[in-house]
Amino acid sequence: MATIATPLRVLIIHGAHGGPDTNWFPWLHAELEAEGIEVVRPRFPTPQGQSLSAWFSAYDTAVQSLPPAPTVLVGHSLGAAFALRLVEREAKPLAGLFLAAGFIGALGLPDYDSINQSFFAAPFDWPSIRERKGRLCRCWAGDDDPYVPLSRTQQMATNVDAPLEIVAGGGHLNGETGFTTFPQMREAILAVQSA
Repeated sequence: MATIATPLRVLIIHGAHGGPDTNWFPWLHAELEAEGIEVVRPRFPTPQGQSLSAWFSAYDTAVQSLPPAPTVLVGHSLGAAFALRLVEREAKPLAGLFLAAGFIGALGLPDYDSINQSFFAAPFDWPSIRERKGRLCRCWAGDDDPYVPLSRTQQMATNVDAPLEIVAGGGHLNGETGFTTFPQMREAILAVQSA
C-alpha cells in the first residue's frame, strides 16, 4: 500500500515593527496554498511587548494544535534571527530554512536595538542550527538595504552555511521598497516540496 506524503507546512515569520499581512507575506501565502502547501503566518508582539520569550509564546500558540508535518521556516529581518532560535530548540531537522534580510546583533538603530536585544542575549548554537536547518537553506539580501549592512546578512549566511543571493535594488526586501512579491523565495520552497 502506497503511503501518502504529508503536505509541507511553511511558517512565515515577520520582523520587528512588522506584521504577517505586510511585505510579500500575503503574496507568498497565496502562491504556496495554490500549490497545496499549508501556510501559517503568526502575529508576534512588536514593538510593544516584543521579546524572545513573548515570540516563543506566540509561535507555540500558533502551532500547538497543528498535526506534525515537514516544516519550512521563512524569516524576514528579525524574523530570520527568531527562525534560528526556533531551529535551535527543534529536536528533529526541518524540511528547509529560508532567511531574508537577516542579521545577528545590534544594528546601531535605537528604535530596533533595544527591543531586539533579548533575541541576541545568548550566543547562537551554530553547529546545532547547521545540523537541523533542513535539506535546503538559502539567504537573501538587498544590495542597498538601509537597515542591515550586506556584511551582516553575509555573516548570518556563513554561520548557517547557506548560499546568499544578493537582490539588486531590493532594499530591506520589504514593501517599503516595493518588494511585495518574492519569486525566488517561492521557487526555493517549491524545490523543498519536490525534493
